[in-house]
Amino acid sequence: MTDKTLTRMDLSEAIFREVGLSRNDAAQLVESVLDHMSDALVNGEHVKISSFGTFSVRDKTARVGRNPKTGEEVPINPRRVLTFRPSHLMKDRVAAGNKS
Repeated sequence: MTDKTLTRMDLSEAIFREVGLSRNDAAQLVESVLDHMSDALVNGEHVKISSFGTFSVRDKTARVGRNPKTGEEVPINPRRVLTFRPSHLMKDRVAAGNKS
């Protein structure tokens, strides 16, 4: 397994090579898509990308947690968390990649 991370620059470079947009236009396109996704999630909407997966925000309620080291009870405040659920096609593709 490699430690490579796919970055915004990598995405814009791929768009530059495959679509033929200028590097600046490709970078602006990537930023625009990410901004739209972020705005939708902030507004509580789901972001579904067909054959990839669904991003959504969940509201978690307050609860009492426990420090595993000391056993002391610690209150955990309510919060919003981002979740991702991959599509079946993505799951299958990742699983097939593990076999090779």
